[in-house]
Parts: sequence; structure tokens; C-alpha cells
Amino acid sequence: MFEVHQPYRIERNFRKKLLEAVARGEKLSLDKLKQLYFDEKLNRFVFQRAARRCYLPANETILAEIERFKGYGKKFKVAYSISGVLLEQAAMWYPDVIDSFKRLSRTGMVEFLDQTYYHSLAFLVAEEEFVYQVKEHRRLMKETLGYTPISVENTEFIYNNYVASVFERLGYKAVMTEGVERVLGWRSPNYVYKAKGANIKILFRNYRLSDDIGFRFGAKWWKEYPLTAEKYSAWLAATPGDVILIAIDYETFGEHFPAETGIFEFLKWLPGEILKWDHLRFATPSEAVERNPVRDEIDVPEHSTISWADLERDLSAWLHNKMQWNAFDRLRGLWLAVRAVDKHIYYELWRLLSISDHFYYMSTKGGGPGDVHTYFSPYGSALEAFVNYSNVLSDLESRVVDELVKDERLRLKYAWMRHVPQQETFVFYIEEGRQLEVTAYNMFSFLESLKKIPSASIDYHHARRDFERWIRDVVGDRTLAERISAIDPSLRDESLRQKLLEEIERRKNELFD
Repeated sequence: MFEVHQPYRIERNFRKKLLEAVARGEKLSLDKLKQLYFDEKLNRFVFQRAARRCYLPANETILAEIERFKGYGKKFKVAYSISGVLLEQAAMWYPDVIDSFKRLSRTGMVEFLDQTYYHSLAFLVAEEEFVYQVKEHRRLMKETLGYTPISVENTEFIYNNYVASVFERLGYKAVMTEGVERVLGWRSPNYVYKAKGANIKILFRNYRLSDDIGFRFGAKWWKEYPLTAEKYSAWLAATPGDVILIAIDYETFGEHFPAETGIFEFLKWLPGEILKWDHLRFATPSEAVERNPVRDEIDVPEHSTISWADLERDLSAWLHNKMQWNAFDRLRGLWLAVRAVDKHIYYELWRLLSISDHFYYMSTKGGGPGDVHTYFSPYGSALEAFVNYSNVLSDLESRVVDELVKDERLRLKYAWMRHVPQQETFVFYIEEGRQLEVTAYNMFSFLESLKKIPSASIDYHHARRDFERWIRDVVGDRTLAERISAIDPSLRDESLRQKLLEEIERRKNELFD
């Protein structure tokens, strides 16, 4: 399985270009803001170079091997996970890349996976945004390649039980992630498993065999150098289990290891060497989970979230130091304001800023992981990456906040959606000293809480005028507070609940419809 992705890199000279545009009196449309926020010249150069060195020659090599084995009993098959932003760049700067993937799709020997459209950390922002980006990717795959994926991965193989549950609800049959020992324990990655509390199947990457190609192929210090197709196929043949998932960055071929290292010759001869072994055959991810039994259920709670990045194989590649957390917390906090303003221009810019690579470049890790981060980063340092990102994010923040300030309805929409500070949440009681295990952190959770708490709790708080005070002083919706204050004081129990729900729903419709 090949991961195919290129980000939009931040413009280093953003502030200078912004001031020049303002001085010229230019109207900053979406396209213009994208040009100011992102380094189009660099992004085009990197993409076109990767297309020439990797995407086109690697696709042609794989296509030739697929065709070579079409008449045999055992076929050569591969899988790709291509980010939406890569396909965007291909359409703009090198359409031959898309045509090349279309040719691969037509062979019937290739499975394409879904992922987040923006190769982002959206699952940490909001489920609504996470689902949107996955669905947008599914739409793009159908629209561009005529393919509807049934297998999926989260960005950089990031995975936990929650991610699996979302993917299962979206209808996927298989999810791919990293074969991490702290999760697998004594188990081998070379079997099919299922997610905790769900039926979606999991394929775990064999990272040792994958990294033998992805990281060590050209390493002359490696005791196994040079790696040949014959040697590698023998390692696969000697590996126990039902299925071996080899997953690597596609740029391994031609970009990370130039053609002169022999990487394309390795790719060319590998299928034939593998298929010489009687007990080895290729399968797509969906075929692998259909053909092989589930061996166990794997529990990956959110505090144990895994990925395929760095030695830690967790979220620390993107969220480790104070710069990364500062940038991400600001981005996450801006999402609700963007939702309130509800304009395409801000959604698009916010999503482009959610691309995981921006946070990867801010890493300050040392050693081998630090070298890898530095290799991929277009900036001179993690601090430079953070400053450039912060400059652009600050501009987007100011534009969105200006929209909220100018329009009271938008401001109130945001007030309804935002999570209030912990000390300002609404804690429900049934009577003095008897607290319920129900807390509201915004108006939507408040509305849902009113539907399920005992009527005695509603009577208690309404009599004390707690509802109207919290809505007026914490949420900031004076109109709704006044309507609740005007409710007939004689109402009790379910009649009072119904009247409160009617007033809140009416106000919600006024703000959001």
C-alpha cells in the first residue's frame, strides 16, 4: 500500500505580500488569499518534481507489472491512499498524474483507500469536521478516478477505538494502521483483527518489513545493503502469519531514493520474485479482510492513540512541544467561529491550515526522528515554521472575528456553539446538595440535557431562575433569557419541560436556519 500526499506549504513572505496587496487596493478573494497564505511557486515546483521523479515512473512500473501478470493464475495487486490536496495539485500542475492513476484504476488490480481530504488532524477537532473531510475524499475519488473506496485510513495511520467507530458508521469494511507492540502485545501484526466494540476489520502494518524499503533501502551502513527483490521476497516467504501489510510513502520511489539507487529496478522485479513462492500472493486490503479470519479484538483507547510516525508511533510528531500545541489549539478554537460565519472562503482556508504537515514541521525532536522532520521541512527551523504558520493563522482569525463582530446573529451562533470554560458549565441539580451527573458546556448540550434530566431538576432550576441567568450571563443570549423569564410561573413537570424546549428550539431556528 502506497501513501501519496503533498501538502500546501505556508508562504514565508506572507506579511510582506499582504501589505503590498493592501497598498494596491486589491480585493482579497479566496483565490487571492490562498496565494497569499501558501507558497504557490514552491508547491508547484515540489509537486512537478515529485511527478517526474516518482508518480509517473512508479505508476508506469506498477502498471507494466500488473499487465505482465494478468494472464497468470496469481496477480500483482496494490493499494493507494491519495490525499485530496494531492489530487488538487495534480489537476492544476500535472494532469498526467491523474491520467496515470486512472489507467491503474481500470486494471481492476488496484484498490484506492479513503482518508481525510486534507490529510489533517480533523478527528481531534470535531467529529462533524472529521466526517466531512472523509466524505469529501470519497466524493473526489468517485469524481476523479471513478472509484468508491470501502477501505480507509486516518491521516498517517492515526488510529484508536473512536476512529474505528466513525469509520464503521461510514460503511467501511477495513481500516489500516500501525502494528505497534504496545497495542498488539504478544500478538503479531500479520493477522486480521477487529476493532474493540465494532465489526470493522483492522490491518496492521508490518513496520519492520515496510521500513526496510521506506527507510533502509539506500542505507549503505545497513548490514543487509544492498536490498534486492530476491532477498526481500525470501524475507516475506519466511514471515509467519495470514497477511503482511507493507505500507510506505510513495515518494520512496524516485524522491527519497533517486532512480540511480536502483529503487525502480527493485520495484520492477519484486512482484515476480514474490510470486515465485507457492504460498505468497498479492491481495487488496478488502480482499485480505474477506479471505482471512479475524484472530482477535484489539483495544486502542484514545489515550493510547497510535500512528506510523517517528519512533514513538503516537501523536507526538504533530503535538509534542508548546509551539505545536499553541498552533493546534488556536486552529481548533477557530473552527467553531468558522462554522458560525459559514462562508466557503473561511472553510477552505481553515481546512488548508489543518493539513498535518504544518505541525510536523514545528517538531523539535532530536536524533533520527528529528532528522526526518528536518528532511521534509521547507523551513530553516521549527521556530520558523511556527512563526510562518502563526502569521497566516492570525490573519484568518482576525478576518473571521471581524465577521462575528459585524453581525449579532453570527456572534450568537458562535456563542451557542462554543464550549464555555470548565468553571462556567451548567451543572444540573435535582435539589439543594443533590447534583446530577449531567453538565452542559454549550447551548446544544444544554438542550440535549433538558430532554433527559428528571422533571424535578427542571422545576428546581427554573424556580431559582438559574436557566435564564446562565443563558444571559454565560452564553450571552439575552433574547432567549428574556423569553425563558416570561414563561408562566405556574408551569411544572413535563409542561414546563415542553415549554422550555419549545422556546430554545424556536431561538435555535432563528439563529441557524
